[in-house]
Amino acid sequence: MTLLQHSPSKRAKKPTTRLSPLILGTPALVVQHTPCTLDLSILPPELACRLFHTMLHESRDWQRNKWWLFDRVVESPHRTSFYTRRSSNQAEDENMQQAAQYWYNGRRTEPPAAFLPAMEEACMHIERVVNREMRKRKRFPLEWGGEPGTQEETGSGEKILWRANVAAANCYEGAKESVGFHSDQLTYLGPYATIASLSLGTSRTFRLREVVPTDERETRSARTYDIPLPHNSLIIMHASTQETFKHSVPPQSVIDLFHPPFPPPPDLSAPDEREQRSTASPSNCRINMTFRFYRPDFRAQTTPRCNCGAPCILRPDMKNRYREPSQTSGHGEGSNHVTLDQGTGHTLRKNMVDKYWWTCYAGAQNDGKGCGFWKVMDVVAEGRGPFVGSVPRSSS
Repeated sequence: MTLLQHSPSKRAKKPTTRLSPLILGTPALVVQHTPCTLDLSILPPELACRLFHTMLHESRDWQRNKWWLFDRVVESPHRTSFYTRRSSNQAEDENMQQAAQYWYNGRRTEPPAAFLPAMEEACMHIERVVNREMRKRKRFPLEWGGEPGTQEETGSGEKILWRANVAAANCYEGAKESVGFHSDQLTYLGPYATIASLSLGTSRTFRLREVVPTDERETRSARTYDIPLPHNSLIIMHASTQETFKHSVPPQSVIDLFHPPFPPPPDLSAPDEREQRSTASPSNCRINMTFRFYRPDFRAQTTPRCNCGAPCILRPDMKNRYREPSQTSGHGEGSNHVTLDQGTGHTLRKNMVDKYWWTCYAGAQNDGKGCGFWKVMDVVAEGRGPFVGSVPRSSS
């Protein structure tokens, strides 16, 4: 009788342990476990409440976007819209208008609205904090190199590293409205983008989950991180977040109503309500505004087009990443845990992307049919930059 045995040259795969979600309830925990930072009180209270009332009023006209997924049309489980910041540069404004037409799932949309006055006020605070946080961090070679700032803008004449020139706005009404796991497209943001996400109104959970590199899948599992985002909080998804994580806003069983501490501005109330409403009604809505920087070197006119004639989208190769040469190695390697920095105790991941590629996305709006076009991004041939550092060989 012959006994069949496993070949001694092949090891049986050791199952990885499924990790339970970890709640990151403080800014320190967010920094320790993710490439993000959290500010729990970013705007002056009156401005935060005024912006909430303004955007809640605006959200009555926002839409639920639709797109093709495989062979059926799906609809976003929340309302959304898009805004661009006007400037004194006509060419830049035209570029923002053109880029914003394809901001959601490759679908051509109506021209976006301009930033409202309350949004402009908020940007003054948000830009200052984002640039300050970016200067504290080690930057990636393919990040934008920045431009000279004025004394008024920076206080010291330093370079401006990031500007909020567009914003995607979302309204999540009630506990069940949500958005599934995704990473943000980098088409106009470029590699290693920084995105500032402002939460107003009802507190909701922001969920992050790492995409584990292919060569680590047999040794560790992805961990989910839940970050509660209360009213007037700002989470900054720093460079490498879109390359290493997907994020979502999951449905919840219950939520707490938001009680605005200030009434709506008079211009948002009907004349007969202005004297009666000294307080604001409770709300079950969360307004989320993700402020983004559309890089000048990734302007819409330079976006490759696929064989369908539609603009391509830019995606990172999330599954094939490598660790920065300067990162500490050895502590935790080969286990179900990522490496820890021995100096800070912060998590170290493979956060360097080998390739980005331009790919057809027409299928999202073309009865689910695309042309299959894709090509690797070549930042030198495409004339991108200036960059923070030298261009990696794989990107040229």
